[in-house]
Amino acid sequence: MDILAADRLTVQVLVDNVTDMLSSVPGFVTRESQVLRRAGMIRTAGAALCCANHGLSLVVTAHTAGGARTILFDAGPVDYAVARNGARLGVDFAAIEAVMLSHGHWDHGGGLVQAFDLIHAANGGRTVPCYLHPGMFDERAQLQPDGGVFPMDFLPTPETLAKHGARPVLTAEPQAALDGAFYISGEIPRRTAYERGLPGQVRRMPDGRWVPDPLLMDERFLAARVKGKGLVVFSACSHAGIVNVLHAARAAFPDETLHAVMGGFHLSGENEEIIPETVRDLGTFGLDLIIPAHCSGWRAVGALVRAYGEPMVAPAAVGKQFVFGA
Repeated sequence: MDILAADRLTVQVLVDNVTDMLSSVPGFVTRESQVLRRAGMIRTAGAALCCANHGLSLVVTAHTAGGARTILFDAGPVDYAVARNGARLGVDFAAIEAVMLSHGHWDHGGGLVQAFDLIHAANGGRTVPCYLHPGMFDERAQLQPDGGVFPMDFLPTPETLAKHGARPVLTAEPQAALDGAFYISGEIPRRTAYERGLPGQVRRMPDGRWVPDPLLMDERFLAARVKGKGLVVFSACSHAGIVNVLHAARAAFPDETLHAVMGGFHLSGENEEIIPETVRDLGTFGLDLIIPAHCSGWRAVGALVRAYGEPMVAPAAVGKQFVFGA
């Protein structure tokens, strides 16, 4: 599947686990405080700043020859994070022409209804396509040491999203979105021996039984091409394994350079055990930039910086803006 080569790709971090206004950043990154000032902040105050939440949401804009095309990649865990941060960062919700939910977890879909309300109100009531995997709506839970389960929150259903201005597109197949400005992957093949998904996750069957579901086959990635740079890959949680994600991106675009990977790498918790293998194998893709976010974990970020240094490794944080290309 061919997609357009954008002259420039702009990524506004709307929701992320981390807030970091002060650390120095490379030239292609703008700190939260600078974004806020451009959006109208006239005095530094707690009420003027973004809030960090356990989740991820990225506003991704491809600047193409035909104009700017914007997609919302996930919507964080809760309504107020989208509304609060969006207002402070000056996010143009009217410009968002499509939405993608990466997989069926609350920390990525909990803010979807609020996001669509903001989009619908800003764009004059037009419906917006929302790309969803049909397998992401089953109830899920995490096994507990005593053999019980601790349930996760439900996602808003396609029917609910449609009432708030979404045009649900339910498919497990790869898609070109916004006239070829973006690529939405299909299901991600599992190739590595060490990337094992989310250990201990289960899903509820129609008869009420809980069955193992560590692989989260509903997870997909987003990608865009940048002229003169190559492919930028967005992986929200990488339950498939970030190395498997990049193998899938390379298979989908075998003649394209892999320029950057950004998102949650899920190398925290039990997956801290696979940090060495993951860090090692990320070096086999010829990446120029590695941008850990959300669930990557501080140990993984530290290991990546030790292995590849700055500015190749540039961690994300809420409010930061990244620009790829001219």
